[in-house]
Amino acid sequence: MNFEAFFKISYGLYAVCAGTKNKYNGYISNTVFQVTSEPPRFAISCSKDNFTLGLIAGHKAFSISVLEKDTGPDIIGSFGYRSGKDTDKFKNVNFKTGKTGAPILLNNTVAWFECKLIDSYDVGSHMLFIAELIDYELLMPDKEPLTYAFYRDVKKGKAPKNAPTYIDESKQKKDSGSDKYYCPACGYVYDPAVGDPDGGIAPGTRFEDIPDDWVCPTCGTEKSDFVKVK
Repeated sequence: MNFEAFFKISYGLYAVCAGTKNKYNGYISNTVFQVTSEPPRFAISCSKDNFTLGLIAGHKAFSISVLEKDTGPDIIGSFGYRSGKDTDKFKNVNFKTGKTGAPILLNNTVAWFECKLIDSYDVGSHMLFIAELIDYELLMPDKEPLTYAFYRDVKKGKAPKNAPTYIDESKQKKDSGSDKYYCPACGYVYDPAVGDPDGGIAPGTRFEDIPDDWVCPTCGTEKSDFVKVK
């Protein structure tokens, strides 16, 4: 079977954020959809491994920021590939606090929605949250939203490992020793012939032989998130 079939299902890309002023966090999601119109309700899927999960469940609210087509690797990398357990994702971004106290990301945001949690369902590796809309705003009416298809096909990005659409492509073929790998957040390419001298990786080092705690020298994305160049 060809796993490329999964990529034919359409998605958008969003920043889902939650918490209070004591601790804010958020993650990149491609599973946000409106489920009813009256009253307006939204559903999101959140991995049980996401730090944001506990904030949503605990504070009973979250925000959804619709990301614009030109969203850069700083937002994708921080919210999509780093853990909020040891990173303050809101330290260097623009945001506001909503009516529920949830943070609302404003960087590269076409529109935002603030929602109050009304129900949740355990669907295995993820939790499905159903929430009622309580506030929203259109910020950039002339900007196109970022779709997952554009992110994959044009930006050459991949789904983070906690995303419901994640597929471990590293299992498809073994490293030949000269294979290059790229960072799905910023596009940096690791070339074994060059290595990463500044990071202590000598030329000629295979990607699979790099220490597991090595990170992208450009944006800090973890080695485990890198994808083999086809």
